[in-house]
Amino acid sequence: MRLIIFFLTCVGLMAAEQAKGWLPVEQEVAEAVKSEKVTVVHFWAPWCASCNAELSKQGWSNFIAANPKVEFIFVTIWHRDDHGRELLEKNGIGAQKNFRHLVHPNGATREDTRANSFMGVPLTWIPATWVYRKGYLYYALNYGELRFPVLQQLITDSTANWD
Repeated sequence: MRLIIFFLTCVGLMAAEQAKGWLPVEQEVAEAVKSEKVTVVHFWAPWCASCNAELSKQGWSNFIAANPKVEFIFVTIWHRDDHGRELLEKNGIGAQKNFRHLVHPNGATREDTRANSFMGVPLTWIPATWVYRKGYLYYALNYGELRFPVLQQLITDSTANWD
């Protein structure tokens, strides 16, 4: 039992040490995903065709409205200058109480200079959508445009009692 406690303490200390090197945007998201509520973290950029396809026809706007008990954090990444707020607002996103928009400070788009991880998790493609609850990453959709019924099922599964 002591060995298990020692191991868990070491893992916790390593995670805390890693978090010290995180950017403020990563620290803010890390704090937000500790919630009892499901938190969806969505990485996107205004230039991304798949990101725009998800926004079209009020896709994200309707989905956020249909899930008021879920927190949504959009992180603009791999994009300079314009942070995309105007595009989000044009597609009905931004005023929801369960929505937050953050901007990653590294706006580089070239693969050799852009951010390639977030909170220690590899980030290699956008859009990417991660589902958290109680600080745990339950699901990571890392390769392109999502389907909202799939995301709805993942949110539902994240609230299930798996004991």
